[in-house]
Amino acid sequence: MTILTLTLPDPEANARLGARLARLLQPGDAVLLEGGLGAGKTTLARGVIEALTGEKDAPSPTYTLVQPYETDQGLGLLHADLYRLEDPEELDELGLDEALDHGAALIEWPDRMGRWRPADRLEIVLKETEAGGRTARLEAFGSWETRLGGLAD
Repeated sequence: MTILTLTLPDPEANARLGARLARLLQPGDAVLLEGGLGAGKTTLARGVIEALTGEKDAPSPTYTLVQPYETDQGLGLLHADLYRLEDPEELDELGLDEALDHGAALIEWPDRMGRWRPADRLEIVLKETEAGGRTARLEAFGSWETRLGGLAD
């Protein structure tokens, strides 16, 4: 496991991190976005989605649980918000495994997944700072360990 901590002074910095992350995504990647309500998980996910699809203001999948995207690069992308998931066994119905077979997944509220964790994953924990910004603690597993340096610019 490799760890990187970044300071994100404003929502734009959060979205820029998402854009940098988008350049590094590969099939099989899972990005697990953790943090309390309002921590910036969806802002970061929207930065990834906009960089890969050009879609601005992508909807949050809070009620649909998952939102699939086809990217300009041919990478399938699934954005999942598991906040309303009541039982980890419901994951089978969402198609996360299948999504990772051919694409990547952005997963908000990964604590709702139980113990299941993909091998190639980047766990990002967002926390608010007193100054109103965020810190992002990134933990890399699997192939992300060699790519993590590409996020620190």
